[in-house]
Amino acid sequence: MDTQGTSEFSELITRAKLGIGEAAGLLGINARTVRRYMNGEGKRIDRLKIEKLREVANARCSVHRQEGFRFIDLFAGVGGLRRPFEEIGGRCVFTSEWDRFCKETYTANFPEPADSDHEFVGDIRPYADKPESVPPHDVLLAGFPCQPFSIAGVSKKNALGQPHGFLCDTQGTLFYDLAKIIDHHQPSVFLLENVKNLERHDGGQTFATIMHVLESELGYSVKTRVVDSSPWVPQKRERIFMVGFREPTAFDFDELAVPNGRAPTLRTVLDTDVDSKYTLTKHLWNYLQDYKKKHRSAGNGFGYSLFGPDDVARTLSARYYKDGSEILIRQVGRRPRRLTPRECARLMGFEMPGCTEFRIPVSDTQAYRQFGNAVVVPVVRAVAQLMKPHLAELLAREGRRLPLSSQSEFLFPEPSVAI
Repeated sequence: MDTQGTSEFSELITRAKLGIGEAAGLLGINARTVRRYMNGEGKRIDRLKIEKLREVANARCSVHRQEGFRFIDLFAGVGGLRRPFEEIGGRCVFTSEWDRFCKETYTANFPEPADSDHEFVGDIRPYADKPESVPPHDVLLAGFPCQPFSIAGVSKKNALGQPHGFLCDTQGTLFYDLAKIIDHHQPSVFLLENVKNLERHDGGQTFATIMHVLESELGYSVKTRVVDSSPWVPQKRERIFMVGFREPTAFDFDELAVPNGRAPTLRTVLDTDVDSKYTLTKHLWNYLQDYKKKHRSAGNGFGYSLFGPDDVARTLSARYYKDGSEILIRQVGRRPRRLTPRECARLMGFEMPGCTEFRIPVSDTQAYRQFGNAVVVPVVRAVAQLMKPHLAELLAREGRRLPLSSQSEFLFPEPSVAI
């Protein structure tokens, strides 16, 4: 067994972000041989093939070294916020994600050159305590977790001689750590993402605290919008986006380019040949049917949801690994099945329909958790494209500019195109 060659072969495929089929085509071998090489099976790997992979890996890694603006990626998950900002000319210089499985997927899809100055850390809190340890940046991205905290009346606190402001109102939350980094570095722009219900959490007090900190205390002009993903991908998923500019701009969320016409359906993400392991067991299917029947008789809407290729799915959640009940796919003459992790990647817009370029190095359970917690990439892409001219304007005031060429293509075809 060529242990060293196998390790190097697998590492280079990861760095080059190649799928099995892509690697096979590049090297002039079949997909089965690629898998055997990666698993350490078969004869010694041809060094010319290793060098070819190295060439491609080095070339692709160098793309992430382009100059332009610098951004940091906090609470990064598997990188859904990162890719669209690289496409408009950004370079990620710092990533924070505490989950080790997310980190595994993130690094598989965003390999860094050996000489990269990019730093990947876990817990952000020690860095927030010493915000100077976070590298300077122009843009801050964060899909931050929402933890409960409430705004307290400033006048009441003044009367009691108590401190107020984000150091008091949000202390002990991850938003507090985020605010400390923004306060220290004063990035030109930030983009924050969270669940739609953030606006209504704790009777609106949580959102009021966040907006008060960002606008009144940190001095940013903040625009917000709840965006549904269904015009871009076949999934109803509403998330709130908050864009903050340090300097006044004409940024307007009403100008977000939302595809019109016929929206994509599940047909665009589903595979036709799916392993039988994703079909529900008889026991689980009976349980879900009984559970739904029980709650229906009680007047509740709890239970599973079935979808076909011409439907649009409900929101994919991090609990999908448990039973898949929120999105079950009908099968003719068989019990329904779960989505595969690959189909979830497409449902979240991490890759185009029919492609397999997004690397999923973790177990199905972890993959379901990751995609259920992720952002929908084409939605972020639309937001990034809307932010781009305003970011360029701010950089121009400092005598800087975005790269002349940047990608702006959608992962999914325009809905008006027949699919």
